[in-house]
Amino acid sequence: MTNRLLLGYVAVTVLVLAILEIPLGITYARNERQDLTTKVERDAVAMGSLAQDALEGRDPGDVEAVRRLALDYAAETGGRVVVVGPRGRAVLDTSPAFPEGRNFSTRPEVEQALAGEVATGVRPSETLGTSLLYVAVPVASQGEIDGAVRITYPTSAVDARIRRYWLVLAAIGAVVLAAAAVIGLAVARSVTRPLREVERAAEALGRGDLDARAPAAGPEEVRDLAHVVNETAAKLQALLHSQEAFVADASHELRTPLTALRLRLENLEADVPPAGRPSLEGAVAEVERLSRLVEGLLALARSDASEETGERLDLGTLVEARAEAWAALADERGVLLETSRDGPAFVRAAPVRVEQVLDNLLANALEVSPEGARIVLGTSRGREWVELHVVDEGPGLTAEERERAFDRFWRGRGSGEGSGLGLAIVKRLVAADDGRVELRPAAPRGVDAVVLLRPS
Repeated sequence: MTNRLLLGYVAVTVLVLAILEIPLGITYARNERQDLTTKVERDAVAMGSLAQDALEGRDPGDVEAVRRLALDYAAETGGRVVVVGPRGRAVLDTSPAFPEGRNFSTRPEVEQALAGEVATGVRPSETLGTSLLYVAVPVASQGEIDGAVRITYPTSAVDARIRRYWLVLAAIGAVVLAAAAVIGLAVARSVTRPLREVERAAEALGRGDLDARAPAAGPEEVRDLAHVVNETAAKLQALLHSQEAFVADASHELRTPLTALRLRLENLEADVPPAGRPSLEGAVAEVERLSRLVEGLLALARSDASEETGERLDLGTLVEARAEAWAALADERGVLLETSRDGPAFVRAAPVRVEQVLDNLLANALEVSPEGARIVLGTSRGREWVELHVVDEGPGLTAEERERAFDRFWRGRGSGEGSGLGLAIVKRLVAADDGRVELRPAAPRGVDAVVLLRPS
């Protein structure tokens, strides 16, 4: 954003400089050329007045006097003076390269001057390699044209002045542009620096740091934005604290009554006649299901509010530890629990979350595994992810069931008495460590639950 603002300031400055300096340069160049033309025309008229007597009387003394004046003029100004008679033949020429008596009547400017008009203009000279300003004026006496005076003057000196002027304008423009860029950069940073602070605060909030706040600095609009971000953060923090309080209260208020209710129902077993036993057993089963549902909801709420930070974790070692912890229950159900490790598998994750993920996946795998089946826990290292696999030999899931398995309260076929929250909890826990979880078909049957975590 700083670059875009700076580019906008510089573009406006360039536009203003162009509007001011280009017309100024064009006007200066036009005035310089006009001044030169006026000066040379004035000199030609004066030279014509001096050459009038020489053209009328052809007195050698008059011609010689005009020649000396013309040579002095040429030496002083660098211009070339040509005086022609009424037929266009040169009476004198200050250029030593051309002999006197040369016919100039075919030259348009001389022809126009001999017709009684003043001719001015600029033409390129291949001989001199520059442009020449020419002025031709008639020399007349008593209404008759006695001849003409033509002065040609190289425009290189004027062109050089004009170029210098353009360079001065360019230098001024460069200085102004540099100053505008420095000032624009300072102004842009004064705007974007507070915006970057607000952006950093928003990113911290997105990562779960609800204590982050944006400083109220910079322009009024940025301060208003920071105020809105801070208010949002405060509301989120209050909601989170309220949720945490609910989790703590619900953990105490719901577990205890449900446990007491189950114990009361079990104590009634001796007093219930045989005909009412099925109803009593159904009531106990419903209480147990409700207890599992409450435990799942509390676990899901705790996973949403988890603030555990990730650390470098040896996933293979943790997998072996959890397999050992679940080995007794697997033996009791007649299920073989195995582990495999394909090289080192270090990840960046919170150990508590990964343990809970493994426990949920193992619980699901044991629930669907028949007696004599095998569950394999394995780790492998890929290019972008470290993969954790929990492979069972249960009935498996269809592609549609694997898609819906992470929805809350969804229960597939063969899922037993589960609450339908286990995989939803797993998904939340894995996401907290910037990971992903997928369900893939296992060969020849079953499900391969794959957890993908960032390597460390």
